[in-house]
Amino acid sequence: MSDTSSTAPRAESRRAVFLKRTASTLFLWAVVAATLVSMKAWAYLGLIGVLAMLATREYFRMMRAGGVACHPCFGMLLAAGYSAALYWMLMSGDGLHPGGIDALAVFLAATVAFTLQLRHPVRGVESLASVAVNLLGFVYVAILFNFCARIIFLVPGEGEVPGAILLLWLLAVTKFTDMGAYITGSLCGRRKMIPHISPGKTWEGFAGAVVFSQLAACGLYFFLPEALSILGGWGHVVFLGLLLCVLAVIGDLAESVVKRAVGAKDSGQILPGIGGALDLVDSICFTAPALFFYLAWVLIPAAT
Repeated sequence: MSDTSSTAPRAESRRAVFLKRTASTLFLWAVVAATLVSMKAWAYLGLIGVLAMLATREYFRMMRAGGVACHPCFGMLLAAGYSAALYWMLMSGDGLHPGGIDALAVFLAATVAFTLQLRHPVRGVESLASVAVNLLGFVYVAILFNFCARIIFLVPGEGEVPGAILLLWLLAVTKFTDMGAYITGSLCGRRKMIPHISPGKTWEGFAGAVVFSQLAACGLYFFLPEALSILGGWGHVVFLGLLLCVLAVIGDLAESVVKRAVGAKDSGQILPGIGGALDLVDSICFTAPALFFYLAWVLIPAAT
């Protein structure tokens, strides 16, 4: 009797979490679909910018809640200024390749953080941690996630957002990786992957992530070969599907490192069953730059 009563609440809790996660996922895909249908640059950049700012806010809120000294107001202002400048350059036809604006932003992130730290006495490594936390937050979220914005302008083509379908492919591969890991791990996960970082991650879940990522990568390419012709053929599609899968898992674990370091369970609560905006974009922060550089350095030069 006692065994039945102890397992039932856990089963109900799992079902509740799964239903909430499913509802949040469907809502998010509806938002993405509406943005895709609009084919307006402002809609794409607006959605990316809102997520970037929410994730940045959650990052600094976690740091503060964990007792880590930092400068959140400056971090938010820098992220907003960088995003606005990047979007303006992209819409005006410049800034596709990371260079001057990124270097300038990193310079400001380090210089201003050190300047703000001069107001306080040196307290061992805590003083350095304050600067490092600000620099990490900016690079981790504002720079890496905004490669989504760069991707939609990277591909030659007509319209305001020629790379819209490519961004959809990236999001599908990344999120199918997350979904495959979650579903497979929940159903048959046994062998822990990295228990000291994320006790819930299993090797069975990782295998499911690989399968689901390939389903998304190859499935979309099969149905939209012309729209995704920039991917250069099945060999590149399969390789990128695997590469993005591994990076999506690393991105998810990277946020787990951040959360465990400050004792946080989720970055926020705006998405039932998922968490916060940073929980949503953590894997994309690692997959978007990889796809951008693979396109810019391998696929696009080979096509010209």
